[in-house]
Amino acid sequence: MKKLFLSLMAFTSLTVAAQNPTVPSVTENVVEDFKPASTNQDNKQYPMINSQRMVRAQITAPQATFVGLDIAGKIYAMTKDENGVWTGTSAPQDEGFHYYQLNIDGASVPDPGSKYYYGASRWGSGIDVPAADEDFYTVKNVPQGSVSEVYYWSSVTESMRHGYIYLPAEYYANPGKKFPVLYLQHGMGENETGWSAQGKTGIIMDNLIAAGKAVPFIIFMDNGLNARRPGEQPMGFGGPRPGGPRPQAGAQGGQGGRPRMSGADFAKMARRMGGAFEEVLIKDIIPMVEKNYRVIADSEHRAMAGLSMGGMQTHGITLNNPTTFAYVGIFSGGTIGAEELTDVPDFKKTNKVLFMSAGSKETGMAEGENSVGKVAEDLKAIGINAHSYISPETAHEWQTWRRSLYQFAQLLFK
Repeated sequence: MKKLFLSLMAFTSLTVAAQNPTVPSVTENVVEDFKPASTNQDNKQYPMINSQRMVRAQITAPQATFVGLDIAGKIYAMTKDENGVWTGTSAPQDEGFHYYQLNIDGASVPDPGSKYYYGASRWGSGIDVPAADEDFYTVKNVPQGSVSEVYYWSSVTESMRHGYIYLPAEYYANPGKKFPVLYLQHGMGENETGWSAQGKTGIIMDNLIAAGKAVPFIIFMDNGLNARRPGEQPMGFGGPRPGGPRPQAGAQGGQGGRPRMSGADFAKMARRMGGAFEEVLIKDIIPMVEKNYRVIADSEHRAMAGLSMGGMQTHGITLNNPTTFAYVGIFSGGTIGAEELTDVPDFKKTNKVLFMSAGSKETGMAEGENSVGKVAEDLKAIGINAHSYISPETAHEWQTWRRSLYQFAQLLFK
Protein backbone atom coordinates (compact mmCIF):
# COMPACT_ATOMS: atom_id res chain seq x y z
CA MET A 1 0.00 0.00 0.00
CA LYS A 2 2.82 2.41 0.83
CA LYS A 3 4.52 1.96 -2.56
CA LEU A 4 1.20 2.29 -4.36
CA PHE A 5 0.35 5.50 -2.52
CA LEU A 6 3.74 7.03 -3.36
CA SER A 7 3.21 6.16 -7.01
CA LEU A 8 -0.25 7.70 -6.94
CA MET A 9 1.06 10.90 -5.41
CA ALA A 10 3.03 11.50 -8.63
CA PHE A 11 -0.35 12.33 -10.18
CA THR A 12 -1.25 15.10 -7.78
CA SER A 13 -0.62 18.82 -8.20
CA LEU A 14 0.74 19.01 -4.66
CA THR A 15 3.89 18.52 -2.61
CA VAL A 16 4.55 18.40 1.12
CA ALA A 17 5.73 21.80 2.30
CA ALA A 18 8.14 20.31 4.83
CA GLN A 19 10.15 18.91 1.93
CA ASN A 20 10.56 22.28 0.21
CA PRO A 21 14.17 23.53 0.44
CA THR A 22 14.88 27.04 1.68
CA VAL A 23 16.86 29.16 -0.79
CA PRO A 24 17.91 32.83 -0.83
CA SER A 25 15.54 35.38 -2.30
CA VAL A 26 16.54 36.35 -5.83
CA THR A 27 18.34 39.72 -5.86
CA GLU A 28 20.51 39.74 -8.99
CA ASN A 29 19.45 40.52 -12.57
CA VAL A 30 15.93 41.40 -11.46
CA VAL A 31 13.94 43.69 -13.76
CA GLU A 32 12.15 46.22 -11.54
CA ASP A 33 8.91 46.42 -13.49
CA PHE A 34 6.75 44.60 -10.94
CA LYS A 35 2.98 45.01 -11.05
CA PRO A 36 0.24 43.75 -8.68
CA ALA A 37 -1.02 40.29 -9.61
CA SER A 38 -4.48 39.97 -11.13
CA THR A 39 -5.34 37.50 -8.35
CA ASN A 40 -4.78 40.04 -5.55
CA GLN A 41 -7.50 41.17 -3.21
CA ASP A 42 -8.92 44.61 -4.02
CA ASN A 43 -6.40 47.43 -3.56
CA LYS A 44 -3.60 45.11 -2.44
CA GLN A 45 -0.25 45.88 -4.05
CA TYR A 46 1.44 42.59 -3.13
CA PRO A 47 2.17 40.01 -4.35
CA MET A 48 3.64 41.42 -7.54
CA ILE A 49 4.94 39.90 -10.79
CA ASN A 50 7.52 41.32 -13.21
CA SER A 51 8.17 40.77 -16.91
CA GLN A 52 10.55 37.90 -16.03
CA ARG A 53 7.64 36.09 -14.31
CA MET A 54 9.29 36.52 -10.89
CA VAL A 55 6.93 36.74 -7.92
CA ARG A 56 7.59 39.27 -5.16
CA ALA A 57 5.77 39.01 -1.82
CA GLN A 58 5.69 41.41 1.10
CA ILE A 59 4.22 41.24 4.59
CA THR A 60 4.56 43.17 7.86
CA ALA A 61 5.66 40.87 10.69
CA PRO A 62 7.96 42.80 13.05
CA GLN A 63 8.13 40.04 15.68
CA ALA A 64 8.99 37.25 13.24
CA THR A 65 12.50 35.81 13.02
CA PHE A 66 12.01 34.09 9.63
CA VAL A 67 9.59 34.69 6.74
CA GLY A 68 9.72 32.82 3.45
CA LEU A 69 7.80 32.81 0.16
CA ASP A 70 6.80 29.16 -0.44
CA ILE A 71 6.09 28.61 -4.13
CA ALA A 72 6.77 25.89 -6.70
CA GLY A 73 8.59 23.58 -4.34
CA LYS A 74 10.99 26.16 -2.85
CA ILE A 75 10.88 28.55 0.08
CA TYR A 76 12.55 31.87 -0.76
CA ALA A 77 13.93 33.53 2.39
CA MET A 78 12.57 37.07 2.68
CA THR A 79 14.42 40.07 4.14
CA LYS A 80 13.15 42.35 6.96
CA ASP A 81 13.63 46.13 6.89
CA GLU A 82 13.81 48.53 9.85
CA ASN A 83 10.00 48.77 9.94
CA GLY A 84 9.46 45.03 10.28
CA VAL A 85 8.37 44.63 6.63
CA TRP A 86 9.57 41.43 4.96
CA THR A 87 10.12 41.31 1.18
CA GLY A 88 11.27 38.47 -1.04
CA THR A 89 11.45 37.56 -4.72
CA SER A 90 11.21 34.14 -6.37
CA ALA A 91 12.91 32.75 -9.44
CA PRO A 92 10.89 32.96 -12.70
CA GLN A 93 7.70 30.86 -12.61
CA ASP A 94 5.85 28.99 -15.34
CA GLU A 95 3.00 30.88 -16.96
CA GLY A 96 -0.40 30.42 -15.36
CA PHE A 97 -1.86 29.74 -11.93
CA HIS A 98 0.14 28.56 -8.89
CA TYR A 99 -0.70 27.88 -5.27
CA TYR A 100 1.68 29.48 -2.80
CA GLN A 101 1.90 30.48 0.86
CA LEU A 102 4.10 32.31 3.34
CA ASN A 103 6.19 30.55 5.96
CA ILE A 104 6.41 32.60 9.16
CA ASP A 105 8.61 31.06 11.85
CA GLY A 106 7.70 27.59 10.65
CA ALA A 107 3.96 28.19 10.26
CA SER A 108 2.58 27.98 6.70
CA VAL A 109 -0.05 30.70 6.30
CA PRO A 110 -1.97 32.37 3.44
CA ASP A 111 -0.74 35.67 2.08
CA PRO A 112 -3.28 38.34 3.16
CA GLY A 113 -2.72 40.10 -0.15
CA SER A 114 -4.04 37.37 -2.43
CA LYS A 115 -7.48 35.96 -3.06
CA TYR A 116 -8.02 32.48 -1.65
CA TYR A 117 -8.43 29.26 -3.60
CA TYR A 118 -9.06 25.71 -2.52
CA GLY A 119 -6.02 23.56 -3.30
CA ALA A 120 -3.40 21.57 -1.38
CA SER A 121 -6.32 20.44 0.82
CA ARG A 122 -6.89 23.91 2.27
CA TRP A 123 -8.09 27.38 1.39
CA GLY A 124 -4.97 29.40 0.65
CA SER A 125 -3.18 31.80 -1.63
CA GLY A 126 -2.93 31.61 -5.39
CA ILE A 127 -1.28 33.72 -8.05
CA ASP A 128 -1.79 33.95 -11.80
CA VAL A 129 1.41 34.57 -13.74
CA PRO A 130 0.64 36.34 -17.06
CA ALA A 131 0.82 34.04 -20.08
CA ALA A 132 1.44 34.71 -23.75
CA ASP A 133 -1.72 32.79 -24.63
CA GLU A 134 -3.98 34.09 -21.86
CA ASP A 135 -6.39 35.58 -24.40
CA PHE A 136 -8.40 32.35 -24.45
CA TYR A 137 -9.24 32.68 -20.74
CA THR A 138 -9.60 36.47 -20.61
CA VAL A 139 -13.10 37.89 -20.05
CA LYS A 140 -14.42 39.49 -23.26
CA ASN A 141 -17.51 41.29 -24.44
CA VAL A 142 -19.20 38.13 -25.72
CA PRO A 143 -22.46 36.43 -24.68
CA GLN A 144 -21.96 35.34 -21.10
CA GLY A 145 -23.00 32.02 -19.67
CA SER A 146 -23.27 31.37 -15.94
CA VAL A 147 -21.61 29.24 -13.26
CA SER A 148 -24.01 28.48 -10.40
CA GLU A 149 -23.98 26.46 -7.18
CA VAL A 150 -26.13 23.35 -7.07
CA TYR A 151 -27.23 21.44 -3.96
CA TYR A 152 -28.72 17.98 -4.41
CA TRP A 153 -29.63 14.90 -2.39
CA SER A 154 -27.42 11.84 -2.83
CA SER A 155 -29.03 8.45 -2.37
CA VAL A 156 -25.54 6.92 -2.14
CA THR A 157 -24.11 9.09 0.64
CA GLU A 158 -27.54 9.79 2.17
CA SER A 159 -26.66 13.46 2.44
CA MET A 160 -26.92 16.77 0.62
CA ARG A 161 -24.05 17.35 -1.78
CA HIS A 162 -22.72 20.40 -3.59
CA GLY A 163 -21.49 21.09 -7.12
CA TYR A 164 -21.28 23.79 -9.76
CA ILE A 165 -22.93 23.95 -13.17
CA TYR A 166 -21.93 25.99 -16.22
CA LEU A 167 -24.81 26.93 -18.51
CA PRO A 168 -23.91 28.54 -21.86
CA ALA A 169 -25.51 31.85 -22.86
CA GLU A 170 -27.71 30.05 -25.40
CA TYR A 171 -29.31 28.05 -22.59
CA TYR A 172 -31.12 31.25 -21.60
CA ALA A 173 -31.48 32.74 -25.08
CA ASN A 174 -33.00 29.59 -26.63
CA PRO A 175 -35.39 28.11 -24.03
CA GLY A 176 -36.59 25.33 -26.33
CA LYS A 177 -33.16 23.84 -26.93
CA LYS A 178 -31.56 20.87 -25.14
CA PHE A 179 -27.81 20.57 -24.61
CA PRO A 180 -25.03 17.98 -24.20
CA VAL A 181 -23.20 17.69 -20.86
CA LEU A 182 -19.57 17.38 -19.78
CA TYR A 183 -18.90 16.05 -16.27
CA LEU A 184 -15.58 17.65 -15.28
CA GLN A 185 -13.44 16.64 -12.28
CA HIS A 186 -10.68 18.34 -10.26
CA GLY A 187 -7.39 16.96 -8.90
CA MET A 188 -6.14 15.65 -5.56
CA GLY A 189 -6.36 18.20 -2.74
CA GLU A 190 -8.85 20.32 -4.72
CA ASN A 191 -12.64 20.45 -4.80
CA GLU A 192 -15.61 21.41 -6.92
CA THR A 193 -14.56 25.09 -6.97
CA GLY A 194 -11.30 24.39 -8.81
CA TRP A 195 -12.39 24.28 -12.41
CA SER A 196 -14.41 27.49 -12.32
CA ALA A 197 -11.95 29.48 -10.14
CA GLN A 198 -8.45 28.27 -10.99
CA GLY A 199 -9.45 26.70 -14.30
CA LYS A 200 -11.55 29.63 -15.58
CA THR A 201 -13.92 27.15 -17.21
CA GLY A 202 -16.82 29.52 -17.80
CA ILE A 203 -14.60 32.14 -19.43
CA ILE A 204 -12.91 29.58 -21.67
CA MET A 205 -16.26 28.20 -22.80
CA ASP A 206 -17.89 31.59 -23.41
CA ASN A 207 -14.95 32.61 -25.61
CA LEU A 208 -14.85 29.32 -27.52
CA ILE A 209 -18.59 29.35 -28.21
CA ALA A 210 -18.56 33.01 -29.27
CA ALA A 211 -15.71 32.27 -31.70
CA GLY A 212 -17.60 29.31 -33.17
CA LYS A 213 -14.87 26.90 -32.05
CA ALA A 214 -17.06 24.87 -29.69
CA VAL A 215 -20.72 23.96 -29.65
CA PRO A 216 -22.67 25.12 -26.58
CA PHE A 217 -22.83 22.50 -23.85
CA ILE A 218 -23.41 22.25 -20.11
CA ILE A 219 -20.61 21.42 -17.64
CA PHE A 220 -21.17 19.93 -14.20
CA MET A 221 -18.33 20.07 -11.65
CA ASP A 222 -18.50 18.06 -8.44
CA ASN A 223 -16.27 17.02 -5.54
CA GLY A 224 -14.62 13.69 -6.32
CA LEU A 225 -12.93 13.31 -2.93
CA ASN A 226 -15.66 13.69 -0.32
CA ALA A 227 -18.12 11.02 -1.49
CA ARG A 228 -18.53 8.17 0.98
CA ARG A 229 -21.26 5.80 1.90
CA PRO A 230 -22.75 5.98 5.41
CA GLY A 231 -20.24 4.64 7.91
CA GLU A 232 -17.26 4.77 5.55
CA GLN A 233 -14.06 6.59 6.39
CA PRO A 234 -12.89 9.48 4.21
CA MET A 235 -11.60 8.19 0.92
CA GLY A 236 -8.55 9.08 -1.14
CA PHE A 237 -7.89 7.67 -4.61
CA GLY A 238 -10.88 5.37 -4.24
CA GLY A 239 -9.62 3.75 -1.02
CA PRO A 240 -8.88 4.52 2.63
CA ARG A 241 -6.63 7.55 2.93
CA PRO A 242 -3.13 6.62 4.10
CA GLY A 243 -1.70 8.36 7.16
CA GLY A 244 1.12 10.86 7.17
CA PRO A 245 1.34 14.57 6.45
CA ARG A 246 -1.27 16.30 4.36
CA PRO A 247 -0.15 18.08 1.17
CA GLN A 248 0.45 21.74 1.85
CA ALA A 249 1.78 23.56 -1.21
CA GLY A 250 1.37 23.71 -4.96
CA ALA A 251 4.02 22.06 -7.10
CA GLN A 252 5.22 23.54 -10.36
CA GLY A 253 7.62 20.81 -11.31
CA GLY A 254 5.63 17.68 -10.45
CA GLN A 255 6.45 14.71 -12.61
CA GLY A 256 2.87 13.57 -13.08
CA GLY A 257 3.90 10.52 -15.09
CA ARG A 258 2.29 7.12 -15.17
CA PRO A 259 2.92 5.13 -11.96
CA ARG A 260 5.83 2.73 -12.24
CA MET A 261 3.78 -0.45 -12.32
CA SER A 262 2.78 -2.88 -15.00
CA GLY A 263 0.09 -1.89 -17.48
CA ALA A 264 -2.20 -4.55 -16.05
CA ASP A 265 -1.70 -3.35 -12.47
CA PHE A 266 -2.25 0.25 -13.50
CA ALA A 267 -5.47 -0.70 -15.29
CA LYS A 268 -6.78 -2.56 -12.24
CA MET A 269 -5.93 0.33 -9.95
CA ALA A 270 -7.56 2.88 -12.29
CA ARG A 271 -10.77 0.85 -12.39
CA ARG A 272 -11.05 1.29 -8.59
CA MET A 273 -10.34 5.03 -8.61
CA GLY A 274 -13.93 6.20 -8.60
CA GLY A 275 -14.80 4.75 -5.20
CA ALA A 276 -18.14 5.94 -3.88
CA PHE A 277 -17.98 8.93 -6.21
CA GLU A 278 -18.56 6.63 -9.16
CA GLU A 279 -21.88 5.58 -7.66
CA VAL A 280 -22.76 9.18 -6.83
CA LEU A 281 -22.06 10.24 -10.41
CA ILE A 282 -24.01 7.42 -12.05
CA LYS A 283 -26.91 7.14 -9.60
CA ASP A 284 -27.32 10.72 -8.39
CA ILE A 285 -25.55 13.44 -10.38
CA ILE A 286 -26.38 12.41 -13.93
CA PRO A 287 -30.08 11.72 -13.16
CA MET A 288 -30.33 15.01 -11.24
CA VAL A 289 -28.82 17.03 -14.09
CA GLU A 290 -31.00 15.30 -16.68
CA LYS A 291 -34.12 15.90 -14.59
CA ASN A 292 -33.55 19.55 -13.71
CA TYR A 293 -31.86 20.93 -16.83
CA ARG A 294 -32.59 20.82 -20.55
CA VAL A 295 -30.22 17.99 -21.42
CA ILE A 296 -29.97 15.51 -24.29
CA ALA A 297 -29.98 12.40 -22.13
CA ASP A 298 -28.00 9.82 -24.07
CA SER A 299 -24.38 8.66 -24.23
CA GLU A 300 -23.72 10.44 -27.54
CA HIS A 301 -24.28 13.75 -25.77
CA ARG A 302 -22.46 12.91 -22.54
CA ALA A 303 -18.75 13.41 -21.78
CA MET A 304 -16.45 13.00 -18.79
CA ALA A 305 -13.02 14.49 -18.18
CA GLY A 306 -10.70 15.31 -15.31
CA LEU A 307 -7.25 16.50 -14.36
CA SER A 308 -4.65 14.45 -12.47
CA MET A 309 -6.61 12.40 -9.91
CA GLY A 310 -9.82 13.44 -11.68
CA GLY A 311 -8.31 12.11 -14.88
CA MET A 312 -7.64 8.80 -13.19
CA GLN A 313 -11.23 8.77 -11.90
CA THR A 314 -12.39 9.46 -15.44
CA HIS A 315 -10.24 6.58 -16.63
CA GLY A 316 -11.81 4.11 -14.21
CA ILE A 317 -15.40 5.35 -14.34
CA THR A 318 -15.62 5.44 -18.14
CA LEU A 319 -14.16 1.94 -18.47
CA ASN A 320 -16.50 0.63 -15.76
CA ASN A 321 -19.44 2.30 -17.52
CA PRO A 322 -18.43 2.05 -21.20
CA THR A 323 -21.84 2.85 -22.69
CA THR A 324 -22.45 5.94 -20.54
CA PHE A 325 -19.96 8.45 -22.00
CA ALA A 326 -19.07 8.90 -25.67
CA TYR A 327 -16.35 11.49 -25.05
CA VAL A 328 -13.48 11.01 -22.58
CA GLY A 329 -10.73 13.45 -21.57
CA ILE A 330 -7.74 12.67 -19.33
CA PHE A 331 -5.54 15.66 -18.45
CA SER A 332 -2.22 14.76 -16.74
CA GLY A 333 -3.86 11.62 -15.40
CA GLY A 334 -2.11 8.89 -17.33
CA THR A 335 -3.56 7.12 -20.34
CA ILE A 336 -6.05 4.46 -21.37
CA GLY A 337 -3.91 1.91 -23.19
CA ALA A 338 -5.08 -0.14 -26.14
CA GLU A 339 -4.52 -3.32 -24.12
CA GLU A 340 -7.07 -2.19 -21.54
CA LEU A 341 -9.87 -2.13 -24.10
CA THR A 342 -9.57 -5.83 -24.93
CA ASP A 343 -11.96 -6.67 -22.10
CA VAL A 344 -14.18 -3.62 -22.66
CA PRO A 345 -15.54 -3.98 -26.23
CA ASP A 346 -18.46 -1.63 -25.52
CA PHE A 347 -16.04 1.27 -24.97
CA LYS A 348 -14.93 1.15 -28.59
CA LYS A 349 -18.53 0.87 -29.77
CA THR A 350 -19.64 3.93 -27.81
CA ASN A 351 -16.59 6.18 -27.76
CA LYS A 352 -16.37 9.05 -30.24
CA VAL A 353 -13.31 10.88 -28.85
CA LEU A 354 -10.59 9.85 -26.38
CA PHE A 355 -8.38 12.84 -25.52
CA MET A 356 -5.19 12.61 -23.42
CA SER A 357 -2.88 15.48 -22.51
CA ALA A 358 0.10 16.47 -20.37
CA GLY A 359 2.52 19.32 -19.82
CA SER A 360 5.80 19.20 -21.70
CA LYS A 361 7.65 19.11 -18.35
CA GLU A 362 5.71 16.08 -17.08
CA THR A 363 8.33 13.36 -17.30
CA GLY A 364 6.93 10.09 -18.58
CA MET A 365 3.77 11.52 -20.12
CA ALA A 366 5.21 13.99 -22.61
CA GLU A 367 7.61 11.54 -24.20
CA GLY A 368 8.53 7.86 -24.23
CA GLU A 369 6.59 4.61 -24.52
CA ASN A 370 3.87 5.72 -22.09
CA SER A 371 3.53 9.24 -23.50
CA VAL A 372 0.10 10.49 -24.45
CA GLY A 373 1.20 10.81 -28.07
CA LYS A 374 2.50 7.26 -28.36
CA VAL A 375 -0.56 5.79 -26.62
CA ALA A 376 -2.88 7.82 -28.89
CA GLU A 377 -1.15 6.38 -31.95
CA ASP A 378 -1.59 2.84 -30.58
CA LEU A 379 -5.27 3.54 -29.98
CA LYS A 380 -5.77 4.89 -33.49
CA ALA A 381 -4.36 1.62 -34.81
CA ILE A 382 -7.28 -0.27 -33.24
CA GLY A 383 -9.92 2.19 -34.46
CA ILE A 384 -10.23 4.61 -31.52
CA ASN A 385 -10.56 8.31 -32.39
CA ALA A 386 -7.72 9.22 -30.02
CA HIS A 387 -6.21 12.68 -29.67
CA SER A 388 -3.16 13.83 -27.70
CA TYR A 389 -1.98 17.28 -26.65
CA ILE A 390 1.21 18.53 -25.00
CA SER A 391 1.06 21.91 -23.26
CA PRO A 392 4.29 23.78 -24.06
CA GLU A 393 6.63 24.70 -21.18
CA THR A 394 4.29 23.70 -18.36
CA ALA A 395 4.30 20.94 -15.75
CA HIS A 396 1.61 19.41 -13.50
CA GLU A 397 -0.25 22.70 -13.10
CA TRP A 398 -3.35 24.66 -14.03
CA GLN A 399 -1.98 26.18 -17.23
CA THR A 400 -1.63 22.65 -18.60
CA TRP A 401 -5.24 21.93 -17.68
CA ARG A 402 -6.69 25.22 -18.92
CA ARG A 403 -5.07 24.56 -22.27
CA SER A 404 -6.25 20.95 -22.20
CA LEU A 405 -9.87 22.00 -21.65
CA TYR A 406 -9.53 24.54 -24.45
CA GLN A 407 -8.36 21.81 -26.83
CA PHE A 408 -10.78 19.11 -25.65
CA ALA A 409 -13.87 21.33 -25.76
CA GLN A 410 -13.35 21.93 -29.47
CA LEU A 411 -13.68 18.19 -30.14
CA LEU A 412 -16.91 17.61 -28.22
CA PHE A 413 -20.37 16.86 -29.58
CA LYS A 414 -19.55 17.52 -33.24
